[in-house]
Amino acid sequence: MPLQRRLPKRGFKNIRKVSYQVVNVGDISRFPHLEEFTPEVFLKLGLISKRRIPVCVLGSGELDKKIVVAAQRFSQSAREKIEALGGKVEVI
Repeated sequence: MPLQRRLPKRGFKNIRKVSYQVVNVGDISRFPHLEEFTPEVFLKLGLISKRRIPVCVLGSGELDKKIVVAAQRFSQSAREKIEALGGKVEVI
């Protein structure tokens, strides 16, 4: 039997893959009393589970006020929605 059939098949695991915790703009708008959001605030509010994993803000949902958001990554639609109301996007 050929060698390639005798050896076990193994997959590929990318060791450089970056997994993000997702926070939607609609989730942020549920907290109208806050104006500044950081990963520490997301953790306290229960929107993310771990501080060490990077945060990505996505544009699903609507905003109704000016806010400042700091995260590791933003989608284009989230950036547009935040800046359209005069808010600020900070990439950490």
